[in-house]
Amino acid sequence: MHCPFCQNIDTRVIDSRVSEEGSTIRRRRECPSCGERFSNLETVELKLPAVIKGDGRREAFDARKLRTGFDRALHKRPVPEDRIDAAVRAVVRQLRVSTERELPSRRIGELVMAELRKLDHVGYVRYASVYRSFEDVADFREELDRLEHELPAGESQLPLLGGGDVVPFEKKS
Repeated sequence: MHCPFCQNIDTRVIDSRVSEEGSTIRRRRECPSCGERFSNLETVELKLPAVIKGDGRREAFDARKLRTGFDRALHKRPVPEDRIDAAVRAVVRQLRVSTERELPSRRIGELVMAELRKLDHVGYVRYASVYRSFEDVADFREELDRLEHELPAGESQLPLLGGGDVVPFEKKS
């Protein structure tokens, strides 16, 4: 590997460590020419399926876009970062095991919604409202009713509608 400081064509590894659940190796390197040290990360590069957009365009899968979708849906929600990271990894893992060379963006959206449903119901409804292009309040109500009826007894997430000690919003004059 080239030295990023002096561009010497050879550097030597002085330390290697496995990180991120064993999927990445961090190597500490030293340049024999200038003596500078730097780190690099090595990961396995697996070909993920191409994404077929709604308008027929094809583009390479971008995990950053996936993470952005999760972040937008879960903005200001009490979901720990490590659980969001795990959900993103779960979607990527499902894409990797797919034998398809191309997947419609709708399929990826369904995978995201399945993970969001496990993480946070409000985030799930936010994502679903954009993903499924809700037109009016009735579409929200339908999705909320479906979600509440499918919840197992004793679900640990906050209630979606009313319930408990929730005080309805009152307009002040």
